[in-house]
Amino acid sequence: MPEPHEFSRSVENLIASMRGLPTNDSRSRPRRERPIGETIDQLLRKYHIGTDAPDHTVRQHWADIVGNANAAYSHPVKIDTKGKLLVLVSHAVVRDEIRLLETIILQRIRQIQGCEKVVGLTLRAG
Repeated sequence: MPEPHEFSRSVENLIASMRGLPTNDSRSRPRRERPIGETIDQLLRKYHIGTDAPDHTVRQHWADIVGNANAAYSHPVKIDTKGKLLVLVSHAVVRDEIRLLETIILQRIRQIQGCEKVVGLTLRAG
């Protein structure tokens, strides 16, 4: 048996008033039911379950990106929604060197698969 057609709330209320049934006067939107498989697929993509997140991949390659000496005093934390990589730096000289080499570091990061959307660095003491 086919599923019944879903009407808008105003149409549902019109039909209810003609049949003498109570109307739906709530202001909230009705929830659409989605198949559970579709919802799970969205969650897997959103939270990078089963794949490496870009910030995790950058952490794995950090020593190759900035060199062992700079990697010893810095740590990439996360990529924000604007595409900036937050890096905690524990030494001022390393912070200045990373800032000086930012364009080269960004090029190296963008060459890593999945990290093409990184647009800048945010350096913080840490």
